[in-house]
Amino acid sequence: MRMVSIASGSSGNCIYIGSDSTHILVDAGISNKRIQQGLKEIGLKGEDLSGILITHEHSDHIRGLGVLARKYGLPIYATPGTIRELSGKKELGDYDASLYCQVQPDCSFQVGDLKVLPFSIDHDAAQPVAYRVCCGRKQVAVATDMGHFDSYIIEHLQELDAILLESNHDVRMLETGPYPYPLKRRILGDHGHLSNENAGRLLTHILHDKLKKILLGHLSKENNYEELAYETVRLEIDHGDTPYTSRDFSISVAGRDRMSEIVYI
Repeated sequence: MRMVSIASGSSGNCIYIGSDSTHILVDAGISNKRIQQGLKEIGLKGEDLSGILITHEHSDHIRGLGVLARKYGLPIYATPGTIRELSGKKELGDYDASLYCQVQPDCSFQVGDLKVLPFSIDHDAAQPVAYRVCCGRKQVAVATDMGHFDSYIIEHLQELDAILLESNHDVRMLETGPYPYPLKRRILGDHGHLSNENAGRLLTHILHDKLKKILLGHLSKENNYEELAYETVRLEIDHGDTPYTSRDFSISVAGRDRMSEIVYI
């Protein structure tokens, strides 16, 4: 099993997860050209994909969806609320509505040899979810666009081998930056985005001996930067109520405009 971020940031998100025989994307928020380039770097083509998991309907998660759907006829897995929103987005163009496959939070489904579990997140979208993907005993998760975390989120992120976790913004940068006040309130609210500090605090609840890789993702272009996200998360782990230190784990940042390392599980 392997996972790689093709792109992750406030301007576009697309994550690959796959086994030897099954290949899926979590979101398609970048151009088809960039998606194809990313797939090529890991030895795949668009026609090798088995489906696309959509977390929610915001443009930075669906920008390339219409082209992929038309070109390859891929199944599109999303919640009923997300599908309803996608169906009304003219910017995606026309594609076969029968490609939609409805999924429900906390109800797992199979895509090839991958078992997928969607779980609910709090974000200002119709019916957003994060995804946990298993192949045999190996398990990874993509969890972004969360205004906050609670015991439900913590429970769904236990015993992972790898995770891509949102570390969207630095609170001080956001508060003093150029965004209008209502947008700042939205991002900082319970249906906004996870800050660097909260990403680190969430990690203290899910660290365990077999967690091989932590990718920090969905960084804001205006209110964060890679070194700050990394150092803030590292300090939260080191100062948190956990027997581990940040040096016990491989932690890196998934870039906005570049592929991450390939995480082999």
